[in-house]
Amino acid sequence: MKSYDVVVIGGGSAGIAAAIEAYRSGCDSVIILER
Repeated sequence: MKSYDVVVIGGGSAGIAAAIEAYRSGCDSVIILER
């Protein structure tokens, strides 16, 4: 089973921004789930 530091639900502009900020904050694995 894979593990992720952050799971972002929603691939809109807010979801992408959240994923970018998580990456910049040091999270190595981020997954974006579109809905």
